[in-house]
Amino acid sequence: MDDRDDCGVRTDGQVGRRRASRGGERTEDAALDWDAVDWRTVEDDVRRLRQRIFTASKAGDLRKVRNLQKLMLRSRANTLHSVRRVTELNAGRRTAGVDGQVALTPQDKASLADWVQHHHGSWRPMPVRRVFIPKANGKRRALGIPTVAV
Repeated sequence: MDDRDDCGVRTDGQVGRRRASRGGERTEDAALDWDAVDWRTVEDDVRRLRQRIFTASKAGDLRKVRNLQKLMLRSRANTLHSVRRVTELNAGRRTAGVDGQVALTPQDKASLADWVQHHHGSWRPMPVRRVFIPKANGKRRALGIPTVAV
């Protein structure tokens, strides 16, 4: 199978990353082209890694489970898949959370994926935005809207 995007640029297996022009070496500063990502490959990679974690868990190999979980956290495909789920497939993708941010353009989604992938500091999760919606019996129920990033 040929690893070329729709523009004919070879990607060398890096999902959505274009090959650098100098000697064919990839650089970390290469911009992610959100529209050039092969989503079937991304989903297959994430599914395969999840299956490996499940198989190791069923076999009782906890060391392998932990190593595969760490691999999944560092996986570029998992990051892209997660950002896509939040920004494109989620029903509340146009609703900003408590951080007031929403990623609608491909450039915003690509920069969010890069930020999530390269954020190495300690992670402190943001609280969800609580909105109360009416129920059929007249009462209200709480709805939690997650944040994008900060």
